[in-house]
Amino acid sequence: MKTLIIGGGGMIGQKLARKLADARDDVILYDVAYPPDGAPAGTRLTGNLADDGQAKRLAELRPDVIYHLAAVVSGEAEENFDLGWQVNMMGTWALLEALRAEHIDSAGAYRPRLVFTSSIAVFGAPFPDHIDDTFLSAPQTSYGAQKACCELMVTDFSRKGFIDGLSLRLPTICVRPGKPNKAASGFFSGIIREPLNGVEAILPVPDTVRHWHASPRAAIGFLTHAAALDTDRLEGRRALSLPGVSCTIAEQIEALKAVAGNDIAKLIRREPDPAIEAIVKAWPRNFAPERAISLGFRAEPSFRRIIQVYMDDDLATA
Repeated sequence: MKTLIIGGGGMIGQKLARKLADARDDVILYDVAYPPDGAPAGTRLTGNLADDGQAKRLAELRPDVIYHLAAVVSGEAEENFDLGWQVNMMGTWALLEALRAEHIDSAGAYRPRLVFTSSIAVFGAPFPDHIDDTFLSAPQTSYGAQKACCELMVTDFSRKGFIDGLSLRLPTICVRPGKPNKAASGFFSGIIREPLNGVEAILPVPDTVRHWHASPRAAIGFLTHAAALDTDRLEGRRALSLPGVSCTIAEQIEALKAVAGNDIAKLIRREPDPAIEAIVKAWPRNFAPERAISLGFRAEPSFRRIIQVYMDDDLATA
């Protein structure tokens, strides 16, 4: 099976590539850059999906499965309006149009599985206690609006038969290894990762903030499960809110203390950032993702377990 990972140089892309290499897939990675000594792949391509001709270049490879992970992250999309829409929405449009052209050129024989990574940012306040599978998608950030647009495009191109796609509304992935990025949600990982590595962490929002999390290991499970899912079971509703753990930052810190001790947690320093707090305030806090669970998607049962996954998978190499 030929598999293309768009955004293959990122953390999730690299973990996914390693997983697929173990399964002996023919893996093609595409990104603007790659880490040194990165994941194995049959082919590494460099480029920006939003640039002219890049989507056509990828579609002409006719991969069986496409994981679309590439995006300008939430904080940067809010700061740079033009860049967010150009990359997150128009880049996806270009990809879908290029795949449609290949479908037509093949007289309908080519119809790839597309797994698009969406976000819980497609939802906006006011929130119920638990967001169920019927809750309105009404984003209140540019990033969320861009992801919501892409969900609709994936659904419509699938309805027309050009692709066989689905959109996964990922929880915030935590604990992310490596260096912080420009995601507004980065501190959720930072307040765990940095102390465990002996480094001070900044907490820019109150510890009463509640959020929805899953580990990188769970994210890889979500993606690979989606690639093999019988999409007839979706009954045309091709965007899924995925399982996770709902907890406050105070509960995150208590879990850190339980795993690593009180002294480690003392490395967290509170430094309010109104801009980040305003973005995070518009994000959902808790879900009842019954459709995804019934379809076989699984996540960790507790935030303490999420921390342990980071310690098992990434702490030794941080």
